[in-house]
Amino acid sequence: MLNSVVDKIKSFFELKKSKRSRHIPFLASLCVAIPLFLALYFDNFGKGLMASLGGLVILYYQPNLSFGRRMLTLLICSLGFTFSLGIGLSFSFNPYVSAVVLGFFAMGIHLVTTYFKIKPPGNFFFIMIASMASCQSYNLEMIPEKIGFLFLGTMLACFLALCHGLLTIKKEQTTEIFTIQIKKGKFVSLIDSIVIGVFIAISLLVGYLLEMKNPYWIPISCLAILQGISKQHVWERMLHRIVGTFIGIGLCWIILLFCDTPLSICITIFVLQYLVEVLIVKNYALAIIFITPMTILLAEIGSSFTANTEIIVSARFLDIAIGSILGALGGWFIYNQRFKHKATQQLRKTRVMMRKK
Repeated sequence: MLNSVVDKIKSFFELKKSKRSRHIPFLASLCVAIPLFLALYFDNFGKGLMASLGGLVILYYQPNLSFGRRMLTLLICSLGFTFSLGIGLSFSFNPYVSAVVLGFFAMGIHLVTTYFKIKPPGNFFFIMIASMASCQSYNLEMIPEKIGFLFLGTMLACFLALCHGLLTIKKEQTTEIFTIQIKKGKFVSLIDSIVIGVFIAISLLVGYLLEMKNPYWIPISCLAILQGISKQHVWERMLHRIVGTFIGIGLCWIILLFCDTPLSICITIFVLQYLVEVLIVKNYALAIIFITPMTILLAEIGSSFTANTEIIVSARFLDIAIGSILGALGGWFIYNQRFKHKATQQLRKTRVMMRKK
C-alpha cells in the first residue's frame, strides 16, 4: 500500500521522453502571444483574445508529415475552429439550447476525429472553442466579426507554420505517409461519442444552474479528463488536474502580485504557454500547474481582475474540480466493458428493427 502511494507521488513529478519537435512549444507561444501584443498596442484585448484563441490551431501542426500534408491539415483544422466558434455563438441566445447543441456538437466532432484518426489534441480544442462561445452574450451582428478575428489568428498560425516548414524542409526527413485510417467498431465509437456529448452538455448545464461567471470551465475540464486512454488513466488525470490546479492557483496568486500591467501579463502568458507545451507531453500534472495561471490570465486580461483575485482563483478551482469529477464519471461509462457491451447490443437490435420497417 505504501509503495503504491510512493509510486503515485513519483509519477506526479516523472518526466516522460517525447519525440515531439522542440520547435512546437516556441511556435505555439508565438501564435498565442503575437495577437495579444497587437491587442495591447491597439488597446483592444477582446479582439486580440479571439485571434489568440485561433492561434492554438498550431497544436495540430505535424512536422512528421510531408510539407503539403501538414499545411493541408492546418488549413482544415482552421476551418474547423471557425465552424466551432460559429456554432457556439449562434446558439448562445439560450443557456439550455446552447448546452444541448454543444452536446450534439461534441458528439459529432468526436465521431469525425475518431473516424479520421486525428492525433492529439484531437477533438479537444474544437469543443473548447464551442464551449467558450456558447457562454458569450448573444449578439448576431458581432458573430461575423468574432469569427473573422479567430480566422485571422488561425491564418497567423498557418503563416508561422509555413515559415517553419520552409526553413526546416531540407533538414527533416518525413518518413510517415499521410493516410486516413478508419477505426473498427463503429458502434463503439458511436457509444463513446454519445457519452462524451451527454457529459459535455451536463457539464455546461451544471455551470448555468450554479450561476458560474464563466461556466465553460466545467465542460472544458470534463473534456480534458475524458481524453484519458483507459479507466485508470482517466482517474489519474482527474487527480492530477485537481492537484495541479490547486498548486497552479497558488502560482497564479504569486504571479498576480507582480504582474500588474497588461504588458507584463502578455509576457507572462508567452512564457507560460511555452512551459505548458514543453511539459504537456512529458508530465500532465506538471503542465496543469502552468495551464491554470495561463488560462486565468487569458480569461481576465484587460479587466480589473487584480481587485478580485480571491474570488477569481477560488471560482476557477471550483469550476475545474466539478468538471474533473464529471469527466471521471464519463470516463467510467466509456471504459466500462459491461456497459459498452449492453449498449452495443441495444444499438444492433435497433438497427435490425429499423431495417425491418
